[in-house]
This record gives sequence, structure tokens and C-alpha cells, in this order.
Amino acid sequence: SEGRGEQILKTDQDNALLLRDGFEFPGLAEVAAQFNAALADFGYPPCPGNIMLTNPLWQQPLAAFRESLRQWLYGPDPEGPMRLAIFFDARCVAGDAALLQAARTHLETLLGGQDQYLARFAAAADQFHEPGRWWTRLTGKRDEQPLDLKKLGTFPIVHGVRALALQQHLRPTGTAARLRLLVEQGHLEAELARDVLDALHFVMALKLTHQLRQREAGEQPGNLVRPSDLGTLERDPLQDALGIVRRFRGVLQQRFRLNSL
Repeated sequence: SEGRGEQILKTDQDNALLLRDGFEFPGLAEVAAQFNAALADFGYPPCPGNIMLTNPLWQQPLAAFRESLRQWLYGPDPEGPMRLAIFFDARCVAGDAALLQAARTHLETLLGGQDQYLARFAAAADQFHEPGRWWTRLTGKRDEQPLDLKKLGTFPIVHGVRALALQQHLRPTGTAARLRLLVEQGHLEAELARDVLDALHFVMALKLTHQLRQREAGEQPGNLVRPSDLGTLERDPLQDALGIVRRFRGVLQQRFRLNSL
């Protein structure tokens, strides 16, 4: 989300270092440790998944990283698609941006004709579904099922658009920019793209409001919200937004033939 420019509250660290082939520096490990420690001092906690410069997987020469990309595509590691998604949203913040562009070009070459892999990659956007008719059960009962605003709202949109962008070899990292290019190149209907972006922005704003309320109450900010805690002006648009998400998932199912997986 930081790489896509779609995060307001601070998240944990996600960073990597691509090195020129043949580059060597004996103090590199110490520099990487200092970098991650400095970010922690700024308020960005270490990544629980260890996606940081101090992890050798995310600190590699270009040639070795190209091989990592190939392994994420064709290898048996179940974490491969997630790592590929993280890389696909990366943007250069310092140094030689051509190294990142070279890695992206290599990924596009590897993906040539890999429709089956793209389908498996896109399928993640269709794995979460809201409880049936949740909006009719707003009595505050103990068995009320909370809604996960990330799994049900932002993730299906972000990952679905990411999969479409990956399929078409689009370079922008932001969801809005990806949607705009998909429409311009005729890969997505303009009306659907508009609705999907509106839904994303609404759920992002609702999630932010909910997390700020949690902070004020001394709670750990999270993505779970009980429908009965939402006001009418939040609940009704959320119902509409999740309806757009369902419609978008249907497009992904057809585009990537997810029902045949």
C-alpha cells in the first residue's frame, strides 16, 4: 500500500535493495541494519514477514533477483505469488531506477503466455466473501459476524486490478493509475472502472475512520468492524461498495476463467 501510494496511517516496513551485478561492499549488512533500525525509530515497525533489506531474499544483485522472480513464478513455494505481488507494487525511492525497470522487464518476459499462472494469481481476489445478508442483522447480537474491510473491500479491488495490470504489462503501481490505463487501452469498461475506484476510496475512508476511532479508544487499529457499529450513512454506502466488489469479482472470474481452476 505504501508503494501504491494508498496508505495514510503508518504501516510496517516493506523495503528491498537491488544491487548492480558485480557490486561488492563489505559493510553492506551493517548499512542495511542501520537503515531498518532508522525506519523503526521513525515509527515504521519491522515487517512481520521480514520483507526488509536485512533479509537476503530482498537484498540481491539483479541477476540473482531475476532468478528469484523465476522461482516465484514456476517454483513450488506457496509464498511465491505473494512475493510477486509485493514486488509488482514496488517503486524506486533512491538509487538507480533502471535496476527496478530491468527486473520488471524480465518479469514481463517470464509471464509471456502464462495464462494459467495469471489465473492462479488473480484467484486470490475472489477468495473472501461477506456473510450472507449481513445488513439485515444489525441487532448487536453476540453472534454478529464482523466484516473485514480489507479482505472484503480493498484487497479484492487492489489485487484484481493488480492482476489485470500484470496481464497487460502495465508499469504504474497505483490502483487508480492502473485502472485509467486499463480503460484507455480498452481492457476494462470505463463505467466499471469508475465504480471500482469509487468503492475502493469509500472503503479506504471507512477503514481509516474506524481505525482512528479505535486509536482514540486505546485499541489496536484493525480491519474488523461490526455492522451494528456503523451509522446509516456508513452502512448503506458500504453495502453498495461491496456490491461493486462482487460485480468486479465476476469480471475477474470471466477474464481469468477462475471457475475452471
